Amino acid sequence: MIDRYTLYPRTLTFLLDGEDVLLIQRSPEAQLFPGMYNGVGGHIERGEDVLSAARREVLEETGLDVSNLTLRCLLHVDEGSERPGVLVFVFVGHTHRRDVVDSNEGALHWVPLGQVGQLNLMPDLPQLLARVVASPSDVSPIFARSTISPDGRVWEIQFVT
Repeated sequence: MIDRYTLYPRTLTFLLDGEDVLLIQRSPEAQLFPGMYNGVGGHIERGEDVLSAARREVLEETGLDVSNLTLRCLLHVDEGSERPGVLVFVFVGHTHRRDVVDSNEGALHWVPLGQVGQLNLMPDLPQLLARVVASPSDVSPIFARSTISPDGRVWEIQFVT
């Protein structure tokens, strides 16, 4: 039993418009990962299904009502034996609306996919984003595991094939 732990369920969504992806730059005052870029998402609330949670988080953080989300990855984030893990349901959606509304979570930016690597990204984001964007929507989701060292300085992501 000692190797088992609890998981926090979360969603992460990458919205695409052509060759651009919508990313959120977390507030400089954010408790976790201040100023870093990520997709939009958050916690799954009790009684909520995963897809509805992803749609709700997109609406809350961007003002966009996007219904065409596709599950592309199940990412298990392991932060070590002293912390609960995180199970992230990673979605991709397409929109042609760019009239986003910033939230208290941070500032939204449409970024060309080719320029994403120039940003201060969450450490596992470059590999994750590349995989999920390239993954066809009609295949099974990708399975991945991200490990974080106890000091938070080393992140490693592994994809299961």
